[in-house]
Amino acid sequence: MGKLPSLTLVIGGAASGKSDFAEHLVIKERATRVYLATGQAFDDEMADKIARHKRARAGDGWQTVEEPTDLKGALSSLPAGAATLLDCATMWLTNLIMDGADIAVETGELLAALSQVRGPVVIVSNETGHGIVPDNKLARRFRQEQGQLNQQLAAQADLVVQVTVGLPRVLKGALPGDDI
Repeated sequence: MGKLPSLTLVIGGAASGKSDFAEHLVIKERATRVYLATGQAFDDEMADKIARHKRARAGDGWQTVEEPTDLKGALSSLPAGAATLLDCATMWLTNLIMDGADIAVETGELLAALSQVRGPVVIVSNETGHGIVPDNKLARRFRQEQGQLNQQLAAQADLVVQVTVGLPRVLKGALPGDDI
């Protein structure tokens, strides 16, 4: 225990390998593992994806907490010393936007809650700024909000890792141990 810093951000594009990499970091911590899942099933494809994720973690030492919006509450109830994987900030942001929440207030509460967690937290988030400018107002707002959220998380994180094609690149801090 104690290898991971208090806050790690793992960022990358869709299907980049970021979630697998983040899971690996948490598993290597050798602590109680909490999977804080933010996804919601609004269609059959997403329901299937969530079911696959649950099956992959079943019996593997993960305690799963499903919380699509109230990360402040979920983070405040984590067991002391647990290593937590928050997957993912992008889905959380999507849920908040769709609910009409005040993103600045919610982000402030998330950042404050993260500073109070008594164990390492690894957050997965999507990099959405590498593509074309979206063609509609909602998508442009989402891209802007996601970029701002990622910047704020990165500023607070001790370790920031970008994952591309399954390969990690450290942007801030240092990976714990030689075997990651």
